[in-house]
Amino acid sequence: MQHELRPDELSALVAGFRQSRVVLTAVELGIFTVLRNGARSSEDVAAELHTHPRATDRLLNACVAIGLLSKEGDRFSNSATAARHLVHGEKGYMGNIEHSTHLWDFWSHLTEAVRSGTVRTRTELRERDNEWGEAFIAAMHYRALGQAPGDVNLIDFHDAARVLDVGGGSGAFTMAMIKVKQDLVATVFDLPGIIPITRRYIEEAGLTHRIDTVAGDYLVDELPSGYDIVFLSAIVHSNAPEENALLIRKCAAALNPGGVVIVQDFIMDDDRVHPPHGALFSLNMLVATERGDTFTEGEVRGWMEAAGLTDVVRRDTPSGTTQIAGRKPLD
Repeated sequence: MQHELRPDELSALVAGFRQSRVVLTAVELGIFTVLRNGARSSEDVAAELHTHPRATDRLLNACVAIGLLSKEGDRFSNSATAARHLVHGEKGYMGNIEHSTHLWDFWSHLTEAVRSGTVRTRTELRERDNEWGEAFIAAMHYRALGQAPGDVNLIDFHDAARVLDVGGGSGAFTMAMIKVKQDLVATVFDLPGIIPITRRYIEEAGLTHRIDTVAGDYLVDELPSGYDIVFLSAIVHSNAPEENALLIRKCAAALNPGGVVIVQDFIMDDDRVHPPHGALFSLNMLVATERGDTFTEGEVRGWMEAAGLTDVVRRDTPSGTTQIAGRKPLD
């Protein structure tokens, strides 16, 4: 039986956006990075960030109240959590938070999106600026660093020599895959505006000899061919159903006989309520894409079978997502 919220619990739920906005604004302004070298007054912080002194002081006080800063006298300093995860350039920096500042803008239009069905157009999505792209790929890279090693262990690489990562972003999943099998080589396919960012991540990892890149739009351009595995992580939720049907056909065409297409995403039960994080994520797609959504296992299986793939199997990953894989027949 579902828990009935008390009025105070409901009030806390409604007001939860306030603390979120404090964190996002502090990250967006660079508050925690400015405080990386020790305690400073709000006047000093405001002077460095070119922000309003009184407003900056109130923001810093709010950060103290929620536990991200400490205060002695008139001087503020980072908490251990902020120092570890919110200072730009630190090893533990949570790059996904920068992307969340952009998502905030999208979610502010949820009411409009529910009324109209969407608030974004594909042109807008393809023409987002470089700052958005950098923040988005950094967020996806941060998430994938924790998820990819466990998730790719579910994949059978025994007979695979070449992998195509469609919409691979930073290449984090690609990097995890080639570490599983030492003679595996891979290609990351992504938008022309993203590929330079991809190359930078690959170069920083020292893996340019095993991972190459191809720029294109998977809904417009053909995919390169000759691969044993075509991998799509967090891709299908950005598209409409008919676009995914087209994309899976292209992925199947890119395979060698006997190869597999693997879709990894938030896969919903038929009731579309479970898993709960997928139900919330479907709204994220409503406000942030033109026709994106979360999809059920039956829908993904249908796209694969329509593309001629067989032996479709489901694997639930350690990270809470699901892999659905279909094989291209040998004949």
